[in-house]
Amino acid sequence: MESLVNQSNVLFILLGAIMVLAMHAGFAFLEVGTVREKNQVNALAKIMADFSVSTIAYFFIGYSIAYGVDFYGAATALSDKSAYELVKFFFLLTFAAAIPAIISGGIAERAKFNPQLIASFILVGFLYPLFEGAVWNGNYGYQEFLTNQFGAPFNDFAGSVVVHAMGGWIALTAVLILGARHGRYTKDGKLNAFAPSSIPFLALGSWILTVGWFGFNVMSAQTLEGVTGLVAVNSLMAMVGGTLSSLVIGKNDPGFLYNGPLAGLVAVCAGSNLFHPLGALAVGLVAGGLFVWTFSLTQNKWKIDDVLGVWPLHGICGAWGGIAAGIFGLEMFGGLGGVTFMSQLAGTITGVIVALVGGFIIYGLIHKAFNIRLSQEEEFNGADISIHKVNSVSSD
Repeated sequence: MESLVNQSNVLFILLGAIMVLAMHAGFAFLEVGTVREKNQVNALAKIMADFSVSTIAYFFIGYSIAYGVDFYGAATALSDKSAYELVKFFFLLTFAAAIPAIISGGIAERAKFNPQLIASFILVGFLYPLFEGAVWNGNYGYQEFLTNQFGAPFNDFAGSVVVHAMGGWIALTAVLILGARHGRYTKDGKLNAFAPSSIPFLALGSWILTVGWFGFNVMSAQTLEGVTGLVAVNSLMAMVGGTLSSLVIGKNDPGFLYNGPLAGLVAVCAGSNLFHPLGALAVGLVAGGLFVWTFSLTQNKWKIDDVLGVWPLHGICGAWGGIAAGIFGLEMFGGLGGVTFMSQLAGTITGVIVALVGGFIIYGLIHKAFNIRLSQEEEFNGADISIHKVNSVSSD
């Protein structure tokens, strides 16, 4: 029976890893559909290359920093590790690799290729595992400190803050360092609309991410014994809430509509194991509205050229999800309890600070060393021709 349970858990977490791996295709097509046609090949290439670089960084460095487990030594040493332990690495790698995938959408159309790969390696190998290990492995006494101070540890079941807020706030630093795309704003500061190249591709990316997200959330239990249908239903309700509020507040704009379910799913990650489904619906409704409002604010008023709106979507909605777990996770709001508002607030703020400080340092140093921005001519020609020497559409 013990062997059967272990094998079942291996299969369970392997399926989760495959589902989250498939989400990276969603990241790719969401970006392909949003950017202009001359940057579509670059969008696809970045996601694939970033995932590969992330795997190397996490295998050799990041996983050891976060969990104290490494894969050095002879093949016999690896064979001694349980199959579950090896597959768990694969599962958590797909989460880590989401950091550069998120950033990719923010810096699209004007970032150089190789410097971004260097940034991805450093982020996944060093910065992300520091906060990941503190929250999910109790490193540095962080969770113990929060429990002593505020009565409960920081609850981030599936990564609203650990993954999404981290990725979104790091992306903000990269976007600010890069600056806006040429021609995005007129001389008098008005927004020059760059229409998405393909709404169908954008929609496809959203659907792939949405489906894969149920592996992202539900399988964060990491064992069959820990699985609960509550996480699945809460994910569903938050997805629906985000969709409906972004549809209404976004005035039927398909770009907002197809990002709405993602906003709800980002926000529900942290407390999906605690919420009542009605609480999850409320979290999703707020997240969808937050995305539309902050996206419009950053693009129009603050002149922050975040191409896919990854800071509003992942940064803001992820932070909202971390805090919301300390509200709708409470028993007085129908949740299961075991959380406190102050622990959730403190954990969320810590994640934002780590992302901002780390992001500015890493991207600032890389920009100083390599200049991570394409030249004006390269940007005008498009990243596809300038970097990859090919168009997304044949000229024949």
